[in-house]
Amino acid sequence: MISFVTLGYVGMFLAAFLAATILPFSSEIVLVTLLSNGLTPFLLLTSASIGNVLGALLNYLLGFRYGKHLASKWLRISDTSFSKAEHYFARWGKWSLLLCWVPVIGDPITLVAGVLRSNFWFFLLCVAVGKTARYAALVYFLS
Repeated sequence: MISFVTLGYVGMFLAAFLAATILPFSSEIVLVTLLSNGLTPFLLLTSASIGNVLGALLNYLLGFRYGKHLASKWLRISDTSFSKAEHYFARWGKWSLLLCWVPVIGDPITLVAGVLRSNFWFFLLCVAVGKTARYAALVYFLS
């Protein structure tokens, strides 16, 4: 039988995954709730980080495959948000991927990285560092 604890980690993974996609979703309330219910901070950090990185990877792959058309027509990302992400990517280049954790611009940056065919391994490294550091800070300050 699946326990509450197991479901908590799975829920954290799913919340973090959805939060990293273009969908308007936030994983912070899930993290706070699960921490306050006594789940292990390290395991929450791990499940949140993996879910969030995989969600960003989905954005990258969608951008790589479908380009800006996907962003504007299917996902209804505003031209303003997409332009901001393009601006950060053009100005800071591949290093802007370290900002993928920032609300509003972070998810479009990962999509733009795919559209612009950013190096996959560098993308994965920067996204993993940025998103894991964000969750580590949250877990640290909330624990």
